[in-house]
Amino acid sequence: MSEENNNYEHEEGVTNENQSENTESITKVTGMYKDWFLDYASYVILERAVPSIEDGFKPVQRRIMHSMKDLDDGRYNKVANIVGHTMQYHPHGDASIADAMVQMGQKELLIDMQGNWGNILTGDRAAASRYIEARLSKFALDVVFNAKTTEWQLSYDGRKNEPVNLPVKFPLLLAQGAEGIAVGLSTKILPHNFNELIDASIKYLKGRSFTLVPDFMTGGIADVSSYNDGKRGGKVRVRAKISQLDKKTLVITEVPFGTTTSTLIDTILKANDKGKIKIKKIEDNTAANVEILVHLPPNVSPDKTIDALYAFTSCESSISPLCCIIENNTPIFIGVSEVLKRSTDFTVELLKKELEIQLNELEEQWHFSSLERIFIENRIYRDIEEQETWEGVIEAIDLGLKPHTKHLKRAVTEEDIVRLTEIRIKKISKFDIDKAKQFIESLEDKITEVKNYLDNLIEFAIDYFKELKNKYGKGKERKTEIRMFDDIVATKVVMRNSKLYVNREEGFIGTSLKKDEFVSDCADIDDIIVFKDDGSMVVTKVDSKTFVGKGIMHVAVFKKKDKRTVYNLIYRDGTRGPSYMKRFNVTGVTRDKEYDLTNGNKGSKVLYFSENQNGEAEVVTILLRAVGSIKKLKWDLDFADLAIKGRSVRGNLVSKHGIKKVEFKEAGVSTLKPRKIWFDEAVQRLNVDERGELLGEFRAEDKILIITQSGKIKAVTPDLAMHFDNDMIVLEKWKPNKPISAIYYDGHKERYFVKRFLLESPDKEDVFITDHEKSQLQIVSTDYRPIAEVSFTKRNLPKLEVNFEEFIAIKGIKAIGNQLTQAKIRSVDLLESLPYDEPEEIVEDIEVNDEETMDASEDVDTFKADKANKALQAAIKKKKDGNDDENQTALF
Repeated sequence: MSEENNNYEHEEGVTNENQSENTESITKVTGMYKDWFLDYASYVILERAVPSIEDGFKPVQRRIMHSMKDLDDGRYNKVANIVGHTMQYHPHGDASIADAMVQMGQKELLIDMQGNWGNILTGDRAAASRYIEARLSKFALDVVFNAKTTEWQLSYDGRKNEPVNLPVKFPLLLAQGAEGIAVGLSTKILPHNFNELIDASIKYLKGRSFTLVPDFMTGGIADVSSYNDGKRGGKVRVRAKISQLDKKTLVITEVPFGTTTSTLIDTILKANDKGKIKIKKIEDNTAANVEILVHLPPNVSPDKTIDALYAFTSCESSISPLCCIIENNTPIFIGVSEVLKRSTDFTVELLKKELEIQLNELEEQWHFSSLERIFIENRIYRDIEEQETWEGVIEAIDLGLKPHTKHLKRAVTEEDIVRLTEIRIKKISKFDIDKAKQFIESLEDKITEVKNYLDNLIEFAIDYFKELKNKYGKGKERKTEIRMFDDIVATKVVMRNSKLYVNREEGFIGTSLKKDEFVSDCADIDDIIVFKDDGSMVVTKVDSKTFVGKGIMHVAVFKKKDKRTVYNLIYRDGTRGPSYMKRFNVTGVTRDKEYDLTNGNKGSKVLYFSENQNGEAEVVTILLRAVGSIKKLKWDLDFADLAIKGRSVRGNLVSKHGIKKVEFKEAGVSTLKPRKIWFDEAVQRLNVDERGELLGEFRAEDKILIITQSGKIKAVTPDLAMHFDNDMIVLEKWKPNKPISAIYYDGHKERYFVKRFLLESPDKEDVFITDHEKSQLQIVSTDYRPIAEVSFTKRNLPKLEVNFEEFIAIKGIKAIGNQLTQAKIRSVDLLESLPYDEPEEIVEDIEVNDEETMDASEDVDTFKADKANKALQAAIKKKKDGNDDENQTALF
């Protein structure tokens, strides 16, 4: 035993001395072991997992297609029979072949299926292979096979011939997509649209640029802005298509690629259980099309729930493409554009080979037809009657042909002569010279045509792709909508199902302190901001119990990048120093780092603090201590006189003397300017980042007007989390006194009506056309005095100009309106509206913070006096200029 151990230690290169020193040595592997892993890895990469660039197939897929071609007689075959036949070529089990065949069939391109082949929407599996049938599709028969241009090799057992690559004349790899995991590498090629691939191939052949983006059979929405041509490092974000059925119901009509209705529902239920979202129940009505109904409990925002579904469930997922293919028995990483270029080049080369083969066959046919005509027309067959040997027969025919073969394109061979001897007497006796001439001339026309195709090969390939699109492109329109996605901040859409408490005396915050003071609802992904009376501030992650320090003054859920929440602060600098005031935002901080909001001197103390979520500036009263000869012990201070600065500024001087108390006097109004809101059509969302079309400046009470093609109208407070229907046709700032004008078709009365109305109930969605299924909105305008031009289907009817203001007075939203016509309208176009002087919008005289601030060395009274002096000087100058005399007089 000890000898074996010694031998083992010797072979491993380990000695007792090395063991005692805890060191290791490396032993090189030799013999069979040296190449085994490399051989295995190469086999998996080349023969199992990664598709070939030439035809776009993995080996198992190629063998399935070859077997189906072997068995093809135009009728359906049992999949079990096809799988068994494929096992002659594929050295693996039947289960792997059947699974691969089902996956190919579900892509609905190469295989014509019959029976239950599963459902890619629900994730239901296909029936057993003995119950389902298949045959090659017409597209596959046209595009995939041609025995004359196929290179063959022996199968794994040497009994059969199988194709090295199938002669596929189409970018099949990009149409179907591919996914595989090998040893040391993987591939994930996303599927693309059939018609778009053909268009891209045509553009490439014409020397024009093209762009490829994925298209998924499950539909959905995709953001391909980071697709990176399908290369490593790219990313595609895919989303389910979710819309609002009513105020309490959401409907999912398309699922993102890589998910099914079953897995999607599971993630929604899990998110609900964890409190990320809040739903009442969920129904799956999916059949031929996806329909998942998500019922919401009362007082839950549908828009916010849609964002939460994208943030916390599989309704949104990210796909990382990786285009790895096999070329010349080597895996390479390229982009999908390069794959399409190479595939198109292969198609052109295959078309050239087919044309060359066709030309050769036509020339051979012309050659023999010409020989046959010479042989029969000149009765050369009589020269062999007296010949007694085969050699003599051949020589006699050869001598008889020579005077007549000068026009032939190649020399006459013995094989040609043998074929002439095989002509039947019946054919010779019924030979028609005129028909023979016509046939030879038709062959010459075909030869000329094929040569012309070869001379103009690129144009021929373009026509080939166009023919493919015309023949098979119907019904293969894009299913996935391409759209830019906005980033959803999870903390803004998460349902806050936990409660935050604070113990001010001991300095703890958390969700488990249920006997202490309640702060607000929160979520487990929230951050909490804490202000203490020593002027320090900290932001920390919500937890069951966290110590933040004694002297807690204010606790709240922290909103990152929130510029509208303003903190008003008055503090004493040090134990006996002056007092300062400031207004500031907290937009971003380092978590768990303590920040000092004072001047940094020891003993500083907060005298007044308030949080204002819309930038309000209140008025406070300052009370000084009666010390020495101070005359003014009390005055009011308005925070509106301060500009909003960063949290690290010292602030403006309140008083150099000790403050006894700061009392709240009266609430102020917001000093923030009205918020400008834009609509970004690319992502279909509102924003404040100057992306898209400016809708206007909005105060707290302002609303936006939304009108859809289905006749729905509402005016709601703008929310950056809002979602919009796909048929939205009007989105603008709502003006309550501005009429809405419309022409619509009434399905009940089967005629057209004109109406003008004011929106009477903001925040409530109304329908301003009748509820008949055939009722249809023709046109809507939000101008004050619009004009429309109506064109009729009947050409003898002249165009009609409609002045809405004269045609009908403003009525209620439920009014039917005035009848316009019974004749069928072809189109309605808005003309230039009549002029209208819009009344000026009345804005309250609210002083808005400018960049002017007090210097830290002056007190508030001096600051106010200086501002008043500047205002007086400006008024005097304005009066001298003679502008607005009446108002200027009122200033003095």
